[in-house]
Amino acid sequence: MRCPKCTSIEDKVIDSRISKEGSTIRRRRECLECGHRYSTTEIVLREGMVVIKRDGRREEFDREKLSRAVRAACHKRPVDLEQITMLVEDTIDALEAQFESQIPSSAIGEGVMQRLRRVDQVAYVRFASIYKQFRDVAEFVDEVSSLEKKAPKNVSPDSP
Repeated sequence: MRCPKCTSIEDKVIDSRISKEGSTIRRRRECLECGHRYSTTEIVLREGMVVIKRDGRREEFDREKLSRAVRAACHKRPVDLEQITMLVEDTIDALEAQFESQIPSSAIGEGVMQRLRRVDQVAYVRFASIYKQFRDVAEFVDEVSSLEKKAPKNVSPDSP
């Protein structure tokens, strides 16, 4: 790895930890040249996955593109990077279990929305507004209304 401070490629691994879901490894490194410490993450490369777009085009699955979309939906929301990473990994794992190597983009969008709904409803609505391509405000309002219907009521034990 190249040191982000001095760009040296000489480093040593100080600590390694496997993520809870077991699909990534976080490594703490120290540059042997300048002593700067930094972290890296290793992920399992999923090769050969192809996304079938709405218009029938096919493109190679891009984990970073999916991660960027989820991060954008969660922008300025109380969702940390680890939650986003786990959501993306969980979505990808579920898609791999369901599909061989060709994944419809609709399955990706639905998988992300299902998980975002549980994490943060505002992020869910942001993602859904892009994914579902609402044509007018009424469709948007219907989606928000459906969230209110499905949301559990917070009833305090002291209420009648």
